[in-house]
Amino acid sequence: MATWNSRGLRGSTLEDLVNRTNDQYREKGLALIQKIPTPITPVRMDKENRHITLAYFDQRSTVDYIGAVQGIPVCFDAKECSAQTFPLANIHPHQVKFMEDFEKQNGVAFFLIFFSQLNLFYYLPFRELLAYWRRMEEGGRKSFRREELDEKYYLPKKSGFLVPYLEGLKLDLETRVLP
Repeated sequence: MATWNSRGLRGSTLEDLVNRTNDQYREKGLALIQKIPTPITPVRMDKENRHITLAYFDQRSTVDYIGAVQGIPVCFDAKECSAQTFPLANIHPHQVKFMEDFEKQNGVAFFLIFFSQLNLFYYLPFRELLAYWRRMEEGGRKSFRREELDEKYYLPKKSGFLVPYLEGLKLDLETRVLP
């Protein structure tokens, strides 16, 4: 069973940037996005400081964020990558299944990838992730390289938002093939 201890702060800077962006979007009436907490059961507590020092996950989490953007249901996960290659092991099969089901309900699922060494944010449409995922399932690479990514989905720094993912969402919606 997975425990919450050593991995607790991993990705917290990215999470903070996304949370602050979500606050900005909410204040401007552009989106209402909520962080989904991962349910945990405490095992060990520091009673003096009232902090959980060891816990286990009650269930697998699906995505980091869920909400609506101008009436469009969205869900996404934020991932940090310190290399030029993103390992698909950072994404779990139950997350892919949830996002696939979410999109079948006419929602939009995506990943925000932060290439920390380059200080670059990338909006990864779910359909693009699915192509890499299927390649892996068919015996291909278990990762994707940054140079494989579609340049147009890198998020601009100029829009006044810390992680301007609505720019990526807009492009994603414009390039979708409607059924």
